[in-house]
Amino acid sequence: MPHHLTPSELAREMGLDRRDVIAKCLETGVPIFHGRIDKTLFEATIRERFRATARLSDGAD
Repeated sequence: MPHHLTPSELAREMGLDRRDVIAKCLETGVPIFHGRIDKTLFEATIRERFRATARLSDGAD
């Protein structure tokens, strides 16, 4: 299984739009190197961002 994927391949695997994958990479600082994205880094970054957002919303109640 490839570890470095194109934005289209990663979008297909993650159930996202290609543009959303690129936007999330730019927002979070995940590099796109030679048109490929490290799948593990992308997933970990998105997961951590989701956790941080959940923590903020839990504290707001």
